[in-house]
Amino acid sequence: MTTIPRAPVRVGKPAVAALGLLAAATGTLESVVTPTLPLLQRELSMTPAQGALLGITMLVTGALVTPIAGNLGDRHGGRRVMLRLMAVVVAGGLVSAAAPNLPVLLIGQILQGAMVGAMPLSFILVRTYLPAGESQVAIGVVSGLFVGGGMLGTLIAGPLAEQLSRHWMFAVPTIAIAVATLLVRLLLPDDPPARSDGAGIDWPGLVLLSGVLLTFMAGLAIAPEAAALPLPLVAVVLLLVVLVAAWIRVERRSPAPMVDLALLAKPAIRSAYAITFAVCAGTAVATHLVPQLLAASAEGPGFGADSTDIGRYLLPGAVAAAVSGPLGGAAARRFGGTAVVAAGVAVMTAALTALALFHSEIWHLVVAKTLIALASGVCVTAMVVRTATAVDRDATGTATGLVLVTRVIGFAAGVQLSGALLTAGTPAGTDDAAGSAYVTGFLVAGAVTALSLFALRKTTEGAGK
Repeated sequence: MTTIPRAPVRVGKPAVAALGLLAAATGTLESVVTPTLPLLQRELSMTPAQGALLGITMLVTGALVTPIAGNLGDRHGGRRVMLRLMAVVVAGGLVSAAAPNLPVLLIGQILQGAMVGAMPLSFILVRTYLPAGESQVAIGVVSGLFVGGGMLGTLIAGPLAEQLSRHWMFAVPTIAIAVATLLVRLLLPDDPPARSDGAGIDWPGLVLLSGVLLTFMAGLAIAPEAAALPLPLVAVVLLLVVLVAAWIRVERRSPAPMVDLALLAKPAIRSAYAITFAVCAGTAVATHLVPQLLAASAEGPGFGADSTDIGRYLLPGAVAAAVSGPLGGAAARRFGGTAVVAAGVAVMTAALTALALFHSEIWHLVVAKTLIALASGVCVTAMVVRTATAVDRDATGTATGLVLVTRVIGFAAGVQLSGALLTAGTPAGTDDAAGSAYVTGFLVAGAVTALSLFALRKTTEGAGK
């Protein structure tokens, strides 16, 4: 493998702003389905199961596309791959906007899922064209704007769908993505490939990695029903083991693997993925349980809040998540990634433990959820920055892409765990789970998050402070 030296050219703030605008626009498009799912189910005559399928389609596609996009960006240049990827996303947005029925909308969502791959490509470009210190902050800004775009999408999706039509809630952010992509094309020069190995796409590795991710997601979906469906769960676990073993074997023998296993052998990289998984799983538990507790009957453990009230209560947490990216990047530059992650994990653990002990007032939930969102975003951003700077430039896209995939898997695992705890804690003949189910969930999430501290010390091996 031949490594190509860093391009000497530097870009200005308008180019970074274009990447930030693209991140915000893609985050907006990604988030419009969740708040309008009841409306979509009603207008398209969807069952709840079909609504759930629609809700996870982009998640699964993003998990599959992200490592591929990062790998191709390392090989062919981040800008070149990003422009092609965004063409797919714009096509998906237009298909979703024009969709007359569920099958067509699912096709649009599958194409839109490619947007998650823009994140590692942005990190490639930032690391190529900015000095090391500035690139850390820029990575945080891009990550934060993606989250901020998600908050914006959650706020505008309902009004657009109700005042205009469901078609416009897809069309408006899609137009914004097209404009931002054009700005990226105009303001950013082509970056040279970070590596040139002359090999084609590792199709066997790609197929097996896709199989591993899909099987893992299927296992998470079946896990809450393990007591009633033990054999399917065992079959999925066995298939997952076989696919992982086959993938490792293929990647070791491939002259140009989709994921270089030597990368995963670095303690700093392995621990970064472990920390990201634990932090995101803990965050997902709070993200799922807090709205459920707010909505639960006031005669039980909850407060009987409606959807509008819940959205208002969760808004501070959404704002905290949006600012956590830039804050995490700046803090990692100033204090070092290890210190930032340690502080974030400590805050998250304390907030989750406090939720288990104190949740009798709405402000308890609002404050704790805000702290968790802020600390989680800071931790994940710091892990992305550390991962990007702990590897050679020719592996930036692959390494950061896997961080984002780990983030998705961690969130999925946390949500499934929360659902299983609430299901198990709901007495027969009632609709609301017992208060003990929420306490157990918050304590488990706090314990999982705290365990990530054992992996944190290894992040200093092969990386900066």
